[in-house]
Amino acid sequence: MGYWLFKAILKPVLRLLYGIKVEGMENVPRKGPAIIAANHLSFLDSFFIPVVVDRRKVTYLAKADYFKNWKTAWFFRMAGQIPTEREGGKKSEHALNTALRVLSEGKLLGIYPEGTRSPNEKLHRGRTGVARLALAARVPIIPCGLQGTLDVMPKNARFPRLLGRPKVLVRFGQPLELSRFEGRERDRFVLRSITDELMYEIMQLSGQEYVDEYASRTATEPLPESARPSDDIVLSEEVLAG
Repeated sequence: MGYWLFKAILKPVLRLLYGIKVEGMENVPRKGPAIIAANHLSFLDSFFIPVVVDRRKVTYLAKADYFKNWKTAWFFRMAGQIPTEREGGKKSEHALNTALRVLSEGKLLGIYPEGTRSPNEKLHRGRTGVARLALAARVPIIPCGLQGTLDVMPKNARFPRLLGRPKVLVRFGQPLELSRFEGRERDRFVLRSITDELMYEIMQLSGQEYVDEYASRTATEPLPESARPSDDIVLSEEVLAG
């Protein structure tokens, strides 16, 4: 109930302020489980995607820390987020199981394959957790490209821009066909192949320049290969505030 009330209030406000346009909405299924995998530029990305998906709830996995303080916990629950730990090892496995449960309930799950917001406006190498999850749950991955959200709220901004009416475009691509990889969710070469295909589609939708390195929190310090989490499973390091 809270989610739909929250969305009903937020949707007209965001559309009025930012003139949101949507392309490819026909690629988002009206029912049944699916993963929406998007680029990640702004804090507000996780607001714009649910707002444009009519009649369906989009669930994200949020850091458990956000739910430890009642001042922020109510907000994240209202936005339909699920608390989870994701720091690697058993905690990453728990995040994967939580995501599988969401999909088993026939819901839409939102994921940022880069694992964090881009530090330099470029699209970075995707992490393979999204591919493993899709194969394990036998659900489609819908690539999504966001444009203009960084103009609305840059990375270090405390508040979104309310003047100038920056334009936001949300583009959904055709679902990736994964049936040929069924049962191979532990094959790291398959997972990397699917993830690279996904990132290519997101690049086409977002119009970003692609760099084949993992994103880090700073634009000048790319995350080294050795620093990736166990099994490369990062569903999203910071989902709403990432």
